[in-house]
Amino acid sequence: MPHTRVRRRYAAVLAGALVLLSGWTATSATSAAPAEPSAAGGSDDWVGTWASVPTATPATATPVLHDQTVRQVVRTSIGGDQLRLRLTNEFGETPLRIGEVHVALRSGASGTDTDPSTDRTVTFGGRTSVTVPAGAPMVSDPVPLALPPRSDLVVSVHVPEETPVTTLHAFSHQENVVAEGDVTGDRTVEATETLTQWHFLSGVSVRARGRVADAAVALGDSITNGSETEVNANHRWPDLLAERLGHTGVLNLGVAGNRLLHGPNPPEGSDAEDYAAFFGQSALRRFDRDVLSQPGAGHVVVLLGANDLGHPGTTAPVSETVTAEEIIGAHRQLIARAHAAGLRIYGGTILPFKGDSFGFYTEENEAKRQAVNEWIRTSGEYDAVIDFDEALRDPEDPLRLRADYDSGDGLHPNDAGMAAMADAVPSRLFRPGGR
Repeated sequence: MPHTRVRRRYAAVLAGALVLLSGWTATSATSAAPAEPSAAGGSDDWVGTWASVPTATPATATPVLHDQTVRQVVRTSIGGDQLRLRLTNEFGETPLRIGEVHVALRSGASGTDTDPSTDRTVTFGGRTSVTVPAGAPMVSDPVPLALPPRSDLVVSVHVPEETPVTTLHAFSHQENVVAEGDVTGDRTVEATETLTQWHFLSGVSVRARGRVADAAVALGDSITNGSETEVNANHRWPDLLAERLGHTGVLNLGVAGNRLLHGPNPPEGSDAEDYAAFFGQSALRRFDRDVLSQPGAGHVVVLLGANDLGHPGTTAPVSETVTAEEIIGAHRQLIARAHAAGLRIYGGTILPFKGDSFGFYTEENEAKRQAVNEWIRTSGEYDAVIDFDEALRDPEDPLRLRADYDSGDGLHPNDAGMAAMADAVPSRLFRPGGR
């Protein structure tokens, strides 16, 4: 796997450079000693264990923090003996000052209480506070913490100054909390607000010491992001896939409303117009950041195209009314870019949506969906095909989701549908050299 080894060495060098950069921009009243050097022997490969898509925020829905701690829960996939965080200010127009950051394993199966014995202070260039430049991410120093696979990790971020949250992930399907003051190291915090967003946090990676491990990136839209699944249950299909793939990190880079070819442009006057920024940049635009930059990425699963067909519907400008050929062309671009970076890439067929409540379905859109799915299945251009359509369609009416997999809107699968999607992904694809 020479391409994988080169890519990992490049990722390690890049992460180290970012840590050094953080030393130039960090400010703190308190310094911490750097992490212990690695012991001799074994692998020092870093692999992504959790990730989310950072997006901008619309002016009408930009949260503001001031001397507050946002405490966030993330469900990891692969385990390791050290971890790193990736903070993000990528859509900020001014520097982001972070006062202090702590990580800990969650105590219990719900809530945001932490296990004090696992609490660790996160540093950046050896300092406990950091200023993240406008438009940039920031990678932390390695944090020594034994992180079991599929753990609930609590990340607490203190923001000391009045700070608009201009970079976040809007639809976490996970309850997180805001508390007053710097309570990053507290076992229990008194929440002043509960939110289902992730603020300033876009990645967690682990050192998979002494093991051959890599990560699979799920690149998708609201279906991959977990829309309509039970909050706090981690029933998104990538989470359920991670339960089966103990040796592979699974990273959910799905974002609601996302399209292959264009950025967000919901219908004028629709409810979605107020929060269009949350739908993220097009997949073609975000591919390098959300796929190629992931530590240890070795595989990509693509499930995109439904929003290109159905959103923004009949109000779309002529320039955004796409053909099946244009959608196929976008898929080919993703394939070429993944292969150039040494990644294997798998195509997911677009789920049926006849009878949906969003107005996606028309006979014309259905013909395009069929054409794209036929190309995914038969062209041989993807390294493998994952037939989500076949797994979830109604045998009696194949243009619709099965009733027992339908969340009720005709477009998004429910929790049972998510389980069926995860089961449709062959685990053999993620073995070294698997087909």
